[in-house]
Amino acid sequence: MSSSTQPSTHPDASAQACTPPCANSRTSPSPGILFEDILPIFADPKLHEALIRSLELHVLEACGGQKPDVIVGLEARGFLMGPSLALRLGAGFVPAYEKEYGQDFFQMQEGAIKPGQKVIVVDDIIATGGSAWAGGEMIRKMGGDLLGFIFLLELEFLKGRDKLPAPVYTLLSGQA
Repeated sequence: MSSSTQPSTHPDASAQACTPPCANSRTSPSPGILFEDILPIFADPKLHEALIRSLELHVLEACGGQKPDVIVGLEARGFLMGPSLALRLGAGFVPAYEKEYGQDFFQMQEGAIKPGQKVIVVDDIIATGGSAWAGGEMIRKMGGDLLGFIFLLELEFLKGRDKLPAPVYTLLSGQA
């Protein structure tokens, strides 16, 4: 995975295919927080397939033949992309649950990540990077080899990727 500080993009047309259905939403778990609604992508099988295929192509290209053993999906929208991506890559899927919204603390089933397993973290959006950092830290403590992070969208102005200890790939960038 590219570890540059600029957003990585794949030349696949999937990014453009995913752009129109994503929309800002004023409803969120916390008052005053604007978030990108990616759910319309999953309502359209062609868009869903294009999204997962684009992420799969990135992993295959960026990891230089190293397929991950496990895809960890961060709650909640990482649960939507993670299982499909894991199936395409022949990897296991492990959900990481937040103990409380906005606290950047995750839990997962004990022993879900075995020492030495190659892991990629997936979520819908990277903003400040706190949630992704917490997920990566948990994987490190379990002995996993963190290959990188994959996000559908990056809010670049928050510079969340700068906090992360492994390469970051984002399909789209935004300024919500």
